[in-house]
Amino acid sequence: MRVMLAQVAPTLGDMTKNVKIHRECIDRAINESADLLLFPELSLTGYFVRDLVPEVSLSLESQVMGEFVELSKRISIAFGFVEETRDFHFYNSAVYLQDGLIKHVHRKVYLPTYGMFDEARYFAQGDRIRAFDTRFGRFAMLICEDAWHPSAVYVAVMDSADYLLFLSSSPARGVGRHAISSGEAWETLNRMNAELYGCYVFYTNRAGQEEGVSFWGGSEIVLPNGQLLIKAPYFQEACLAAEVDTREIRRSRLITPISRDENIDLTLRELIRIYEERFEGKY
Repeated sequence: MRVMLAQVAPTLGDMTKNVKIHRECIDRAINESADLLLFPELSLTGYFVRDLVPEVSLSLESQVMGEFVELSKRISIAFGFVEETRDFHFYNSAVYLQDGLIKHVHRKVYLPTYGMFDEARYFAQGDRIRAFDTRFGRFAMLICEDAWHPSAVYVAVMDSADYLLFLSSSPARGVGRHAISSGEAWETLNRMNAELYGCYVFYTNRAGQEEGVSFWGGSEIVLPNGQLLIKAPYFQEACLAAEVDTREIRRSRLITPISRDENIDLTLRELIRIYEERFEGKY
């Protein structure tokens, strides 16, 4: 499987321009014989959409979505967008398209609403985390803050995901020991999840600026042993691709069979106990 990461810099609220950027990246990926093309969180709209949410939203039945679905007959695609449902709820969503079909939609579960972030004011909260089958293997998609909740990654892996797709719009915040603090944190998280669970991590972050905020880029593919396969530059737009070898998953899980030895029954029983003790009598 040849995977391409599209580290784009969408223009806030300009759907026409952003759709064009996506199409150009898709054409490039096809020309470079990629099998799968991944975009960042809210790649069709820009991140700080706020009051623009109703104006830039798409339903799964929209013409724009239909055009991307048609393109997925030539290459599998995943991108971020504002989803509008039939009951007029709006979600920070990611869609996976394959073979002319909408294969999976993930609605962001954990909406950051602190500091510079204000997502819960504008978006509805997703209510499920599911792995799904593709022609390349079993995938799971998480959007930015989702990946920072160990329970979300755990559920995806216990649902037999072999590939973790993390889509983000992570701003550059803080100065770390060697680089941007937020970048260092993400890189540590990606490597930890890959090595811990013996999964590939495909991390796609955006570049560019919005409302005075810079996005640090640094998209990457991490091998199941925690080693880096490819890395995009910081802050710059880029498209880069790499061959992904499924045998690396087998090799890593033979060495460190963490997911094999996980006791779901124990975890479930203890969580039920904690839930009952914590919330008993509150409802």
